[in-house]
Parts: sequence; C-alpha cells; structure tokens
Amino acid sequence: MTVQTNYKTTRRFHPLKSLYRLQGLLDIAAISAWGVLLLQYWLTGKINLLLHPNYVWLAYSAGFVLLGVATVKIAQFIWRVVQLKKRKDRNQGDLLQHLSLFPPGWSSALLLTVALFGLQFTPQPFASQMALDRGVTETLTMTRSQPQAFRTSTKPENRTLIDWIRTLNVYPEPDAYTGQKVNVEGFVLHLPQVPDNYIGIARFVITCCAADAYPVGMPVKLPSGNRSAYQPDKWYRVEGQMITETLADKRQLVIQASKLTEIPTPANPYAS
Repeated sequence: MTVQTNYKTTRRFHPLKSLYRLQGLLDIAAISAWGVLLLQYWLTGKINLLLHPNYVWLAYSAGFVLLGVATVKIAQFIWRVVQLKKRKDRNQGDLLQHLSLFPPGWSSALLLTVALFGLQFTPQPFASQMALDRGVTETLTMTRSQPQAFRTSTKPENRTLIDWIRTLNVYPEPDAYTGQKVNVEGFVLHLPQVPDNYIGIARFVITCCAADAYPVGMPVKLPSGNRSAYQPDKWYRVEGQMITETLADKRQLVIQASKLTEIPTPANPYAS
C-alpha cells in the first residue's frame, strides 16, 4: 500500500536576507546623513568654526559627492532586492558579501549616530580659557608660512590684530611702534601674570582646522578701573595707541586703550 503525503509549501523567513537589507539601509542612511551634515554646516556658516576658509569648498564638495553616492546606493539596493526576490536559491555568500570584521551594520550605525548628533550640535568658537591653556603669544607659529619680509602701506590705525602680530614677527622691537594709533578687535582674556588694570585682547589663528588653531594676542592697559568690568570671552573693539612697558619681567608692546567698545562675536571668529 502506498501512502501519499501532501506537503504544504510555506514561505520561509530568511534572517540573513533581512540582515542584508538592514545593513544596506544603514549604509545608505549613514552616507546620506553625512552628506546632509556637511551641506548644512556650509549653508549655515557653522563650517567656519571648524575649517580654514581655503578648505571649505572641500567640505561642501564632499557633501554633494556623498549625496550622489547615496543616490547610487539606493538604486543598487532596490535592484538587489528585486533580484533576490526573483531567485529561488540563495546562499550565504551572496547575502553576506559586504560583511567585515565588525558585526553587520555596526560601523554604519555608529557613523549615522555621529552624523545625527552633528545635525543637532552647534560648534562653539574657542575662547579665553582655551587661549590661556594653549598659551597666548605675540608670534605666529611655524605651522604657518612665515614671510621673509612684511611690508604694508596700511596706516597703523587700520591694522588688524593679526597685522600687528605679523609686524612684530618681522621687527619685534617695541619702541619702533610707540605712539602709533591702534584700532583692533578681539575677545577679552584675563592674563594671570599682569596687574588688574590690564586685559588681553586675542584671536585664534587657524591654519587647517579648529584642532590646530592657536591664540595670539596683546596686552591692553585699561584707561581706568580694573578688568572686572570686562568679562572674558566678550568681543571688544580697542582704540588707543601703542606704548612700551615691562610686564612679567618682559619688555613688550602694550596697547594703551582710550576707548573699548563691546561688539558682537563675528561670524568667523578665527583669523587666517
């Protein structure tokens, strides 16, 4: 006697297939998020707090490239899903062709998380505490190109703080500038080694990105009172003239301020 058994065909759940799809979606989401992040930072001006102006074009170009890659990835993902549905026999090698040392999708999930955090985060410019920690100087460091000569027809009162620093780099004798008019802008810091009637006026110089920014500045002798009236990190326009004084056992150029005017923080607080 022959016994016939009817087998009902059922559609099986393939965990590897679902894993592959999830990984593909995470890859696309991570690439898209980073593209959007770079373009958002460029359009909102946040990129100025992170990169030297000469490299901003690289950042937003990378954003466009990443969005283009994400578009291609979406098309490839859709095509692969369609192909997997058409094929009846699938092996693990096809499904796991993009797996690496890390668990599937782990690196993409991490990149996506960082990008989403970046979209909600507003970078802040370096300020007085960072300047004190890194050490404020009156010289441009060797990470910048050093001019063999520095000549300018700019009147002293039209020089920026960085122009003054460059001038001192070439000819550091402070008496050569005594009596010259000054009109510079920067943020306030309280120098610990000088009397209370002095403040520092400083700016960060950026050479590539915010990670290598370093502070330069000059001491300012207040017209009256003490520095408690001038809060650190506030931006001021300082008008006055240059004098030579000895501070902390160092003979140096000092701004004798006649007027200090508080100003808004500039959109690009770094000098280059």
